[in-house]
Amino acid sequence: MTRDAGTRPPGHLVRRPTVGTPDPGPPPGPHPARRRRRPARRWSALLWVAPAMIMYGVFVLYPLGQSVQFSFYEWDGIGPATPAGLDNWRAIFTEPELLGSVLHAFVLIFFYTVLPVSLGLVAASLIRELRIGAFNTTARVVLFVPQVLPPVAAGIAWTWMFSTDGLVNQTLSAVGLESLTRAWLGDFTFALPAVGVIGFWLSFGFCTVLLLSGVGKIDPSLYEAARLDGAGRVAEFFAVTLPGLRGEIAVCATIGTIAALASFDVVQIATQGGPGYQTMVPGVEIYRLTFLEQQVGQASALAVFLAALVLLVIWPIQRLGRHE
Repeated sequence: MTRDAGTRPPGHLVRRPTVGTPDPGPPPGPHPARRRRRPARRWSALLWVAPAMIMYGVFVLYPLGQSVQFSFYEWDGIGPATPAGLDNWRAIFTEPELLGSVLHAFVLIFFYTVLPVSLGLVAASLIRELRIGAFNTTARVVLFVPQVLPPVAAGIAWTWMFSTDGLVNQTLSAVGLESLTRAWLGDFTFALPAVGVIGFWLSFGFCTVLLLSGVGKIDPSLYEAARLDGAGRVAEFFAVTLPGLRGEIAVCATIGTIAALASFDVVQIATQGGPGYQTMVPGVEIYRLTFLEQQVGQASALAVFLAALVLLVIWPIQRLGRHE
């Protein structure tokens, strides 16, 4: 027994170099030239995205910051601005006209989102059963036509149809319902639902076509398995179709909710917020305060509040739409 073996702890193995086998040394790292290229690649990537970042900062972040600043001032857009503290923000929750416009936008969510998505699911399920042919293609085109029209043109067309002698009242008279005829967009009770019908007409085709494309991506074997298990049409819809369209439903709900909360063009063309304030929405109110009332501070507070409200409403929809 050698001296080293006597002092070595039990179980300790000594690695002896193998004759003829070179020591591999430390694991190889990145080549020095490659390490020098990485910072250069990062800088080149920043150069590519720099124009978009600059444009976003100039046209999005800077106006947003200016709006936040103006929301704490009383300013007519021309003269000197005076600090107003939180008065503009407090007015959103205390003045009935401003708070009512926000509530009207939430009512429009039912017409822009809930109805189009619900009826779009039914329409997509029915069209899926049709054979690929001329009728199927025609149905898709007819449903998508409102989406290619500008909202301003849709607002003008529906203003004619909702007029006293328009198509809606003519149809009601033709089926013996003259008692229901009225100037729909000028009625204090039915003006907001009439505006909602225009929004539904604009959103329904897009939702149906998007959901129909999602149905086409569902594995047909899932439907066959559901039928083998004895599922009917309704059970098949809730067990296969609805879970398979989770992402498409989230997209439709997101776009429809944003369109309802930030609606401007349709309401401005159809009613301009009237009669009274029955159809006033935040988008039209911001336009009225800025260009007609010269209350830039109050309009800025409402605009920032609307942007925050949209993000707050959209965030849970996006969370629910994520696939696990």
